[in-house]
Amino acid sequence: MTAQWVMYGIKNCDTIKKARKALEAADIDYVFHDYRVDGLDEALLHTLIEQVGHEVLLNTRGTTWRKLSDEARHAAQSESGARALMLAHPAIIKRPVLAAPNGTLLVGFDAARYPTFIQEND
Repeated sequence: MTAQWVMYGIKNCDTIKKARKALEAADIDYVFHDYRVDGLDEALLHTLIEQVGHEVLLNTRGTTWRKLSDEARHAAQSESGARALMLAHPAIIKRPVLAAPNGTLLVGFDAARYPTFIQEND
C-alpha cells in the first residue's frame, strides 16, 4: 500500500473546510481523519508530538482552551500534561494537521503555504 495524504482535524471546523478546499483545488487525493469520529490514540499523538512538538500542536487560542481551569492550563505546559489534555480533548489540537505521503507534517492552515507544501512533499 502506498502512503497518502492525511488531514487530521474536526469536520465542522471552518479552518478545516478551507484546508480541504485547498487540497481539492490542488487535486490531492487525501484521507480525512476526524478526531471526534475516528478517535485519537496515544500512538498517533506521540508521532505528532515527536515531529512538531506539543507547543505547536496545542491550540491555546480556541474555545476549548478558554474553558479550561487555570490548573489544567498550567499542567499543559509540560509535554506529559499537554499530551494528557490533547487525549482528553482532541478539539484542543491546532487544526488542521496535514501529513504528506513522506510523513512530513504541516500544522495549521495558510492558503499561501499549502501549494508550496504540497509541491515540496507530493
